[in-house]
Amino acid sequence: MRRDVNGVTKSRFEAWNVLALDGSNWQRIDLFDFQRDIEGRVVENISKRCGGFLRKLSLRGCLGVGDNALRTFAQNCRNIEVLNLNGCTKTTDATCTSLSKFCSKLRHLDLASCTSITNMSLKALSEGCPLLEQLNISWCDQVTKDGIQALVRGCGGLKALFLKGCTQLEDEALKYIGAHCPELVTLNLQTCLQITDEGLITICRGCHKLQSLCASGCSNITDAILNALGQNCPRLRILEVARCSQLTDVGFTTLARNCHELEKMDLEECVQITDSTLIQLSIHCPRLQVLSLSHCELITDDGIRHLGNGACAHDQLEVIELDNCPLITDASLEHLKSCHSLERIELYDCQQITRAGIKRLRTHLPNIKVHAYFAPVTPPPSVGGSRQRFCRCCIIL
Repeated sequence: MRRDVNGVTKSRFEAWNVLALDGSNWQRIDLFDFQRDIEGRVVENISKRCGGFLRKLSLRGCLGVGDNALRTFAQNCRNIEVLNLNGCTKTTDATCTSLSKFCSKLRHLDLASCTSITNMSLKALSEGCPLLEQLNISWCDQVTKDGIQALVRGCGGLKALFLKGCTQLEDEALKYIGAHCPELVTLNLQTCLQITDEGLITICRGCHKLQSLCASGCSNITDAILNALGQNCPRLRILEVARCSQLTDVGFTTLARNCHELEKMDLEECVQITDSTLIQLSIHCPRLQVLSLSHCELITDDGIRHLGNGACAHDQLEVIELDNCPLITDASLEHLKSCHSLERIELYDCQQITRAGIKRLRTHLPNIKVHAYFAPVTPPPSVGGSRQRFCRCCIIL
């Protein structure tokens, strides 16, 4: 048996070397931890080594990887199913053309923040990647309704579409999605500022399997959307509508009474909602786990009381965010002490919450994370013993 100076058999090294060089052992590769050091030639070498065995590759954040390397990759790794190019800013439409030509089995593609991507990429994917189920083109702000129209005509099996920050998209784009993507489960439209009720209603009517919708920042939408979701999308689990200030208790009542599988709701800055919304959620949504009510300034202790006594309270509710809810007092914390699954509560700038109230909550929920802010004394007390003064804008106690 041959041994090196450390007493380790050379044959063992040789065995490991054979395994390392065997492409069949490298079906999934994630290079995120080495993103700053990855250049195009590394990707080319990986593709040559792995060939048709590679199924999943993440190059997230690899700024040095561009179209030429990805063309070689596409030619060599024709069985790729999951490809993450998030933040690969050198990527252009040429990469999608290569993927279209060689990678017909592609199912998941992440192009978020690849800002050179245009409608041409979506047209190419539509023509060559018919199995595509998940596409992320968030912050690809050159994409318009024409690109979406081309995409959905060839990729009707899309289940997840992330369009966050695609600011040129308007209702017409959503009409194409609603007409051609009946399997859609997840849709993110955050900060797509031109979107209105008209477009989203077509999504609700055409995508009955929808489970997750993010329309945060789409400030033009009204209760008509909540009504459409309630009437058409009973499987809805996640709804994020932060900063949608036109939504009211009326819409959330319809939603809660029809969407009983809701698990996460972000209602931050839905400034018109009151305790009435919390009453409906407490009655009809027993699976609610995460609820953000930050900046919902009309919420009171009574609404939290109903939530604390609701169907979700004892073994479901995990996170509640109440930042900048000025009417909330320590009484709300008392109402939440029976929520045994509660892991985190946000209380920044809730001026009627006290340290004593938080301490009492922790006696019942010792593992809970409480995020609160109490204004420091300003300025520091003087030696002469004058009264303590507090910053006028931060008085809490």
